[in-house]
Amino acid sequence: MINYKELGLVNSKELFAKAMAGRYAIPAFNFNNLEQMQAIIQACVDTKSPVILQVSAGARKYANQTLLRYLAQGAVEYSKELGFHVPIVLHLDHGSSFELCKSCIEFGFSSVMIDGSHLSYDENVALTRQVVDYAHQHDVTVEGELGVLAGVEDEVSHEHHTYTEPDQVEDFVKKTGVDSLAISIGTSHGANKFKPEQCTRNADGILVPPPLRFDILEEIEKRIPGFPIVLHGASSVPQDLVNTINQYGGALKDAIGIPEEQLRKAAASAVCKINIDSDGRLAMTAGIREHLTLNPADFDPRQYLSPARNLLKDLYKHKIENVLGSVNKA
Repeated sequence: MINYKELGLVNSKELFAKAMAGRYAIPAFNFNNLEQMQAIIQACVDTKSPVILQVSAGARKYANQTLLRYLAQGAVEYSKELGFHVPIVLHLDHGSSFELCKSCIEFGFSSVMIDGSHLSYDENVALTRQVVDYAHQHDVTVEGELGVLAGVEDEVSHEHHTYTEPDQVEDFVKKTGVDSLAISIGTSHGANKFKPEQCTRNADGILVPPPLRFDILEEIEKRIPGFPIVLHGASSVPQDLVNTINQYGGALKDAIGIPEEQLRKAAASAVCKINIDSDGRLAMTAGIREHLTLNPADFDPRQYLSPARNLLKDLYKHKIENVLGSVNKA
């Protein structure tokens, strides 16, 4: 077994406590490869922001769990080399079973999410409690989930969303012992977060999504005051990136995300972790498509991955500075 402390990583407990007190959110960025990790750490060092490196079950299959562990360890040393030691959490995103969470803990993860939101309430409680009991033996923090997010992300797919029931949160937190709680207030996974019939259109014909249910968030805050809340599916799907992808051969239609002003509002509440994945995928794809279209003779991966990495870094710096509020919080 590899303990995350041997890798120079931290769990989320202290980071969340500081975020709650300071009314900002920790960025939780998914990564699958070296270039994404480089962009994340460069952005966080530049802004002096703590960060949660997220790994999905799909990422583990794609990149290999051992390589991802060493990439996370390398991220710690890379931040020092760049001139600032950034606190880094290695987190399992949407763990689907006790066995997967246990494996990640044994491979050096400092935080895991167990997503039993698709189960009955009692089954969700039992599964989450099982993970918490094991994780806390190794000082690993655990994120649970109540409510279902619609959309598609890796192996997580739901056609419809279900808002979190505020009446359940106090009981769930008490029975499971989780360290943070992911809730559903209208965010959604993927680049196509909403169907056109769920939205209105502005004067430019751009889809405008339904607003987040801040009334639910406020009620949850009353039920479990001072408890760390997490938002999944919080990419804003920047239209300039969508337009770049489509300009250079893509075919994204009705791609729409969560308005950044709503995410800023959430970050100033009990929400102390905001997950951003799809925006990063869009940035990488936009950078690669544009470069290869304008430079069709290039065949060295470094030639097209470098501008994509730079675009991703700029995107994440923007999120940290203008949405999450975690600048100088490391």
